[in-house]
Amino acid sequence: MQEDAAEESAKALFQMMEAYPRFKELGADPLHTPGERGALLLRGPLKLLQTVSKVTCAGSGADVASRFRVLLSRIKWTKQSEIEEMISGVVGSDGFCGRLAAYDPAREYAAVVIAELESGLCCFHMVGGGYPESIGDSGPWMYVMDHGRSSSGRRPGFSYSGTLRPFRVSPRRAVPDSIAKPDYFLDGEPKAEMSAPAKSTPPVLTPAQAEMVRRACLVGREIVDAAHRVIKPGVTTDEIDRVVHDKHLEFNAYPAPLNYLHFPKSVCTSVNEVVCHGIPDMRELEDGDIVNIDVSPIVEGWHADLNETVCVGPSVSAEKKKLIKAAHDALMKAIDACQPGQFYRDLGAVITKHVNGCGFQVDKTYCGHGVGEHFHCAPNIPHYAGNKAKFTMKPGHCFTIEPMINAGSWKDMHWPDGWTAVTKDGKPSAQFEHQLLMGESGAEILTARLPTSPPLWWELDGPVAATPVL
Repeated sequence: MQEDAAEESAKALFQMMEAYPRFKELGADPLHTPGERGALLLRGPLKLLQTVSKVTCAGSGADVASRFRVLLSRIKWTKQSEIEEMISGVVGSDGFCGRLAAYDPAREYAAVVIAELESGLCCFHMVGGGYPESIGDSGPWMYVMDHGRSSSGRRPGFSYSGTLRPFRVSPRRAVPDSIAKPDYFLDGEPKAEMSAPAKSTPPVLTPAQAEMVRRACLVGREIVDAAHRVIKPGVTTDEIDRVVHDKHLEFNAYPAPLNYLHFPKSVCTSVNEVVCHGIPDMRELEDGDIVNIDVSPIVEGWHADLNETVCVGPSVSAEKKKLIKAAHDALMKAIDACQPGQFYRDLGAVITKHVNGCGFQVDKTYCGHGVGEHFHCAPNIPHYAGNKAKFTMKPGHCFTIEPMINAGSWKDMHWPDGWTAVTKDGKPSAQFEHQLLMGESGAEILTARLPTSPPLWWELDGPVAATPVL
């Protein structure tokens, strides 16, 4: 019974240490000589361990110094030889001497808790890692669960379809009082949107309203371009979120995804097999990845919505590049088909014909939508052939087209966080999105790329054949 209680306290401490990415640099490293091999040691009776664990885990400190004040006053750095002698024959010590000899002091730290129980000693141990300085001294970073309504200190067990895994997510970023906020800012519930007449009938914008949306869309384009410029191997998607969030504040705009139906971040970052709604986290982008950046600012009450998929580093495969180009070209062909009187449902056939001709599949779960005064409203615009969407295009309609194109099956599934949609077969997915305003003779691309926009891969490499090699 005492062993179980000691294990619970130790594991809670270890999880909290892992939830603060800068714990190594700011908590562990100052206690020992650089390069010296050993471990952080917390030793004492069960009551002491429970108290230290409870105070640490229940604290509200957002940085290492304040959150771990009690723990750091109780632990001490102990050399490898002393640790090995201390835990020899102790219950729970199996394997730790090997881990202690193998870990890299430059990048990792070791910690051990020794509980003094009535039955004797028992120990618990861990090896944690350090993270780039670009990750700020804040925490706790947790795994998102239940559409952002809850979190976990452990990565959830799940049958993941591809090689990607969820990583820890940083605390919610602040929005100054000076920026107007939507009704869901506090409780996550977009009540005004859900009850609006625009939810069932596409609104027709007045010229003045259309001009407000144009301004929002220009802001959105600037923000996507800012995110695109920082994408390279080694950058975390959380860093992309920071750049996007700060750029919103610079424009006095609110990032619409933030707490919309409890989404925890200011941008969606969808990597490799993620179809959409990827949550920025501490995973570093790798050479050969592809990543979609989906941005939606609210500027003076009006929404923009756009995204694009870009390459990470020089080693992106030809297959992924062709997938990205197919998604882009399918969107542009659909835009060319837009005109007053056109059925929204007919866009799906245009997109599907091009995508299937490239050997890819259109994801059928997600669709384009009306946008303007609300983040999502009528009409719904499926991207696949044979859909039954209502309404025809009329001047003044404002909407997005945003086909998600999968390298393999069109089917998708969700991670335990409830948001991250991934391909069911684990193959990559790519997406592009523009926001459009229907005019008298066709669609105006409100989120069009600028002369200053970072180039897409084919604007650097030149055109390639659309036939995939899979």
